[in-house]
Amino acid sequence: MTQTSFDLDADIVELTPFVPATETAPTIPLSELAFRADAWLPDETARLRVAFTDDCTIEEIAAQLGRSRAAVATRIHDLGLRRNSRRSWSDWDDEEMARCYAHEPTATLSARLGRGVSALYARARLLGLSEPGSPPYSGWEDTQLRTGYATGVPVAQIASLIGRPFAGVISRASALGLRHACQPDDWSNAEMNRALELATTGARYVAIAEVLVAEGFPARNSRSLGQRLRKLGYGRGWGRPWIAEEDALLHHAYATGASLTPLRERLGRTPHSIRWRAEALGLKGSHVRRDGFRQGPVWTAGEEARLRADYGKVPTRQIAEALGRGVRAVLYHANRMGLSHGFMRAFSADEDRAIRNAWAYGVSMVDVAQALGRDPAVIGKHAARLGCRFNDPARPTRGPKTRRANRPPVTLPSLLALDTAVPTGVDLPIAA
Repeated sequence: MTQTSFDLDADIVELTPFVPATETAPTIPLSELAFRADAWLPDETARLRVAFTDDCTIEEIAAQLGRSRAAVATRIHDLGLRRNSRRSWSDWDDEEMARCYAHEPTATLSARLGRGVSALYARARLLGLSEPGSPPYSGWEDTQLRTGYATGVPVAQIASLIGRPFAGVISRASALGLRHACQPDDWSNAEMNRALELATTGARYVAIAEVLVAEGFPARNSRSLGQRLRKLGYGRGWGRPWIAEEDALLHHAYATGASLTPLRERLGRTPHSIRWRAEALGLKGSHVRRDGFRQGPVWTAGEEARLRADYGKVPTRQIAEALGRGVRAVLYHANRMGLSHGFMRAFSADEDRAIRNAWAYGVSMVDVAQALGRDPAVIGKHAARLGCRFNDPARPTRGPKTRRANRPPVTLPSLLALDTAVPTGVDLPIAA
């Protein structure tokens, strides 16, 4: 039977139960033992399993069975039960984590707490706990690793299941002599020729693997298939060196203004590879579309001049509407031109002084924003850093907090001129 790779569901916390091996003891005649009052009866064990499956807390299970919390936790550990619990962590759980996390294997501790290994790692991260070193692999971890490799579970999911790093799982599997079910090492010539034939059609590796399985070849994952094809000398452009003939074709396409899409398909290159090579050869701007692969019409000199004059002073959405472009296109092109948005530039010493004067003489925050060419919210945040809160009830009120209709606009020079002493009740010298 061929094995296929599959993904684990979110509620799976182990692949197969682990039964510790017991040492063989010499056979002796059976003798009667006195019945212990605290022995676990089959009915109690069955009730514990049902409550554990229903995601009851250990305290609730102990109350239902009339036993102590330690007894229930020990029984859960002996039965090897695990779950993805939706219950919050109790103080006892956190204390047990802090006491044992650095000394016991995580798999053993997770069995005692009745939770998945990944849940313990997440909780340890929140509690600031760390392991001093990599503990030895337990029998349960080796059992899950063997089952996962045999059934084709992705290695990354096996690592998450048992709480080990990806590289550590691969190293442990190598030490155990395991080979993943989706990486059989029996490539035949017919299979390699068929894989190369399908790869030349441009099909994805996942689709190629499915076709090979349907035709009777062994099941493989896309990663092993890609590795084998690259060993055979097949590549799809990523990392493949450019040769002189490809450079000549790219030069010709830019010189004649031909479409680059047929060239990309002919060379088997990605758009990013074509773009990178064109920039490396200094071909940017020589193509009929001097913006290369960017969508939309080419930016004219007049549009760039208007963008340079208005960017940071006029809202970007208004600039985009005036130019007939999208907001994102305006932002991208402004970034290419090296423009800095006016609302984001650093504050100068004169601007800090103007904000302090405006706050001291009751000028509104909106007027200050218009005078400095910034967003009012930015002015408010920076003023708070300077110790000038415009919305503070204790703010000085020597002048009007909002600009009057007949008053000239506030400018930076007029705000700086407020340093001179102004008698109380005299109109502020705010003029154009």
